[in-house]
Amino acid sequence: MRGLTDYVLAPLTFIGAINWGLVGIFGFNLVAWLFGPATMVSNIIYAIIGIAAVVWLILMFIDRPTR
Repeated sequence: MRGLTDYVLAPLTFIGAINWGLVGIFGFNLVAWLFGPATMVSNIIYAIIGIAAVVWLILMFIDRPTR
């Protein structure tokens, strides 16, 4: 599971965080700028990033080392 987390979920979540930071600070939506506002492609991008973040969060709780 480390490969999935390190190479897929973490970068997608990071991209989502960057986009939300740009929206919050500058009012600039990078995904909408690249793919068009409210297009099917941008909605798919949002869904993929959201699913990646949820799966990463679940895996963080499952793979926690025991003390």
